[in-house]
Amino acid sequence: MIILSFPDLGFSQNLFLIITASVALVGVAAACSDGQCRLLDECSSNQDCEAGLYCFSCPLGFQGTRCVRSTVTNQFKLLNNSLPFNKYAFLTTHNAYAIDGYPSHTRVPRITFTNQEDSIMDQLNNGVRGLMLDTYDFRGDVWLCHSSKGHCHDYTAFGPAVDTLKEIEAFLSAHPTEIVTIILEDYVQAPNGLTRVFTDAGLMKYWFPVTNMPENGQDWPLVNDMVQNNHRLLVFTSIQSKEASEGIAYQWNYMVENHYGDCGMKAGSCTSRRDSPPLDDKSRSLVLVNYFRSIPMKKLSCEDNSGNLMNMIYTCYGAAATRWANFVAVDYYKIISNKNKWKFFWLQRSAGGGSFQAVDLLNGKLLCGFDDIHACVSGSTSGASSTL
Repeated sequence: MIILSFPDLGFSQNLFLIITASVALVGVAAACSDGQCRLLDECSSNQDCEAGLYCFSCPLGFQGTRCVRSTVTNQFKLLNNSLPFNKYAFLTTHNAYAIDGYPSHTRVPRITFTNQEDSIMDQLNNGVRGLMLDTYDFRGDVWLCHSSKGHCHDYTAFGPAVDTLKEIEAFLSAHPTEIVTIILEDYVQAPNGLTRVFTDAGLMKYWFPVTNMPENGQDWPLVNDMVQNNHRLLVFTSIQSKEASEGIAYQWNYMVENHYGDCGMKAGSCTSRRDSPPLDDKSRSLVLVNYFRSIPMKKLSCEDNSGNLMNMIYTCYGAAATRWANFVAVDYYKIISNKNKWKFFWLQRSAGGGSFQAVDLLNGKLLCGFDDIHACVSGSTSGASSTL
């Protein structure tokens, strides 16, 4: 207790000041903790925050540390899984394997960028359902690697692909109603190299066959049918010939994608990636929006993944012939700001939402035409409709 005493005041007035100061201190002491802190409440550790939140600092967005979201809303559990796969949106991690602190498997210090901070299993447990992986021939095997000109090096390699694929298998095995999409930037030239590594990881039993993939922009199978048939792993490659030789879907036969890197972050502009069909090509029924820097900057990601990302989603909606994205790819997917620069969205939920809120937006638009998937629930007042 702080005792305040002023000689010119009487006893009763001094007593009032003492009580007032005590109440103020009790209020501070009673601040949230032990799992009671809610979205954007100040916190001192992850344990202070409610389930689905974690304690985070973003100097560009807010002072101190606050509870922010750590998981994506599961649209299948909140609403349904009875629509075609292309009627839903999924959070996707760019270079999902390039993880802070990932141990060297080459005994050579790694000199390259990282793009995420969570393990593959943690990414999946937090609701990520799209994983971008770069595959290379290296040391007689298939490795995940950052590199250039199609060659992996000791100082840019992360690890054998089978290690990451086994994490994905463990997740699919433990979550029999979930679907994961893998998008490969593929440099593997070894005949059937990818088939072998997916087989070694035990993933072939979940494989979604190319013969079931729609042509000419038609709808995909219903999600509940995909689950019932155990077709819960979609894999796309950037090498066209592998669709015929290994049964791995050639990405550009089924998907359009905007430009990646700094070129894909220009406000008000959403242009097609060079390899991709035009964004407004409706003969491809899946839309991928990239929003990450050419050189990842962790400290800037907290602002990138907030209002600016939301604005780009709207821009790409127009560029893709009024189609909402099915996949949103970001770096450091959990790093977010509470700044709300999104000119189209004023819901309180948007603060502290980041890439998670972007996916909630997309699923809301795709499933019921509202600005948040939570507004799709009968009786909800958490969202607003939009004419877009």
